[in-house]
Amino acid sequence: MKTVGKIIITIALIMFSINPLIGDGPAPPPPDHGTTGNQEGNGAPIGNGLFILLGLGAGYGIKKIRTNRKNKSDIGD
Repeated sequence: MKTVGKIIITIALIMFSINPLIGDGPAPPPPDHGTTGNQEGNGAPIGNGLFILLGLGAGYGIKKIRTNRKNKSDIGD
């Protein structure tokens, strides 16, 4: 009886999780979309965020290198 209950619950969860995926797509754009203003399709600015991520990645890499060197010197003593 326990396995039947588990199977029913699993099927119900799958059905409820698939239902939102089958729904309507996004609404169409308004009729005057793209006729005025910026038509080049510029995306979001990524310059500042990119430099922040590069800086954080470099800092993390330096920290890992220092930690590994410290651990190797502690083992050798």
